[in-house]
This record gives sequence, C-alpha cells and structure tokens, in this order.
Amino acid sequence: MGRLLARPRLRTALVGLGLLCAALALVIWPAQSADAVREGMALCANVVVPALFPFFVLASLVVELGLSRCLGRLLHPIMAPLFRVNGSCAAALALGFVGGYPVGARTAIQLYQQGQCSKTEAQRLLAFCNNSGPAFILGAVGAGVFGSGKAGIALYLCHMAASLLVGLLFRFYRPGDGPSSPRRMGERFQAVSFSAAFPRAVTGSMASSLNICAFILCFSVVVRLLTLSGLLDGAAGLLSALPPPLHLSPEWSRRLLVGALELSSGVYSLTGGSLTGRLSMAAFMLGWAGVSVHLQVLAFLGDSGLSMRTYLTGKLLHGGLSALLMGALAPRLAPALSVSTCLAQQTEAIAGQEALRALALSAAAAWGLWLCFLALAAFPGKKAVEKPKRLRYNR
Repeated sequence: MGRLLARPRLRTALVGLGLLCAALALVIWPAQSADAVREGMALCANVVVPALFPFFVLASLVVELGLSRCLGRLLHPIMAPLFRVNGSCAAALALGFVGGYPVGARTAIQLYQQGQCSKTEAQRLLAFCNNSGPAFILGAVGAGVFGSGKAGIALYLCHMAASLLVGLLFRFYRPGDGPSSPRRMGERFQAVSFSAAFPRAVTGSMASSLNICAFILCFSVVVRLLTLSGLLDGAAGLLSALPPPLHLSPEWSRRLLVGALELSSGVYSLTGGSLTGRLSMAAFMLGWAGVSVHLQVLAFLGDSGLSMRTYLTGKLLHGGLSALLMGALAPRLAPALSVSTCLAQQTEAIAGQEALRALALSAAAAWGLWLCFLALAAFPGKKAVEKPKRLRYNR
C-alpha cells in the first residue's frame, strides 16, 4: 500500500478524486456547510482569538527581546539534565502550558530560527512543549462538558504530567547530541529593540491567529460533510470491528474519530456514557490535539527544516499517557462528579460565566508571565560590579 501511494500519478489521482468529492459535497449540502462556517467563526471570535492572541504577542517579545536567554541562565541546570535542552527552551514550555495550542510549538520554532537552540533541541522541544491551555481545559472541557471544576483540574494535571513524561522520553532522541551551551547559542543571537520588536510581534501574532482560524473553519466544514455523507459513521463501524482490546462501540469510535480530526468538536461530543470512559477519551483528545492543530504547526514549520515526525510521535505518546493517567485517576473522582449533566447546562456553561472566567484567567496569566520574564531579565543585570580599589601609598 505504501509503495502504491508513493507513485506520483496515483497520489495525484487520489487527491483529485478527493477534491472532486469535496466539491460535490459542497454542492449537495451548501446550507449545512455555511452553518458549519458560522459556528467556526463564532468559536474563533469568542474563544480562539481572545485566548491565543495575547500569548502570541508575549511569545514573540520574549524571544526577540532575548528574555528567554535570561530565563535560560536560571533554568539551564534543570532543563539540561531532565530534557537535554538548554535553559532558553523553558520559555516555550512555560508558554505552551499556559497559552494553549499552538503557542508552545510556535515559540519553539522561533527559538530555533533565532539561533537560541540547536536543531536537535528544537525537535525534542516540539515533542512535548505544545500543550492545551487552562482556559480551554478548565472552562470549556471541565465546566462545560463535565459540569465540574474538579474534572477540569484533574484533566489539566494529567495533561501536564503526560507532557513532562514525553519530554523525559525524548531526552533519548539522538543521544549523541547533548544540550547546547547557553553562552554559545547566545553568541549567535542578536536581540532587537522594543520599538522594532513590538510592531513585528503584533502583526505576526495577528497573522498567526488568522491562520489558525482558517484551519478551524476548514475542519468545521470537513467534519460536518463527513457526518452528512455517512463516511464518518462508516469509518466508525470499521473501527468498532477491531478485536479486543482495540474494540470500541460505534458511538465511541465516532467520538474518537471526530476528536482525532478536530479537538473542540471531539470533546463537545462526550455527553454520554461512563464517566471513566469520557474522561479518558477527553484526556487522549487533549493530548493528541487533532489534525487541525497539527496542520497549524505544519504551517509554522514552513521551511525551517524541522521534522514533523518527532512532533507527531510526541503527540501520540502524549495522548496515550494522558488517557492512562486519567483512567487511573477517574474512579477516585467519580463520587465527586455528577454524571447526569444535561446538554443545555453544558452549553450554558461554555457560553456563560465559566468560559469568561477562564478567558480572563488566560489573559491574566499572560500578563503575569510577562512580568515574570521582565523580572528575570532584570535579575542578572543587578549584579554589582565592584571596581578594584586603588591603594594609596604614602611617599
């Protein structure tokens, strides 16, 4: 099968056939496609852009002003032995945990392009620094889907723990290449002034936000058309026919396929079934992130020379480890969580105060991180440089 797909003519024919089927689907279901675009635009305007844009600006300023180097001097003794990356990479990890997809990956790529980490370090970093943020997990998933803040906290903790475990595993990626010296990498990097960095950060962040919104709109239509055409149900039926322990019911298979394509649609479909199964599948979806997010990262990679293979391997491990951790923790959460949360309450929670509080928390975290980076940048500069005292001799 792989040899057949490697043939250019056959691959071109399959792509052309897929585009023809997509065009026919748009002609058959134009109103449903337009509704999917409207829903995607509402998601972008109300959630995605407010949550991601501040962190994109922050990440650009941290990298271009050289604040990540200041952070690297302090955290190199921790990042180097644990993850085999230099301390400057801690900026991508911190922003990835707080900012959400795809802030961490974008920051890691910028660090490499600015000469603050080696190619091997960037590959290791991409495998575990691109994570979902607290605004989405605590607000939309915890409060919205499961109707419980405790569920959101448990999912976020498992998400972070699995990410760090993936980082520990990828320290063995290319074992011959150790962490680079912060001083040596700093010699290759030239910081720019704030007056030059700020406009570039704002315009670049807006362009990145629009790119992400474009992918969200595209996959909103793709998921809707796959559902209407019955292809999604057919694929779910094939997946449900797998032997144990890979066997899933058609309904759970359908949820898994939707989440594998687009994260938001996948987690919003987890409205029924056992609590342990819902939490475990939500943890897997959050760790895997979805093809939509992966294509966003691919757009940021561009011609950087970094491989997508290590990133995808890391995300697959992240999803599996998150599901295992959540599956072990879910039985202890069951007595504290209400399983009978109706869909109307979920929708109200997503669109109401819980989501707004989560977005406010996300913006506050961005400003808090910015102040922390400024404080760390000022800390090394306050070392007193004592001039040698001149000794006076009496003649």
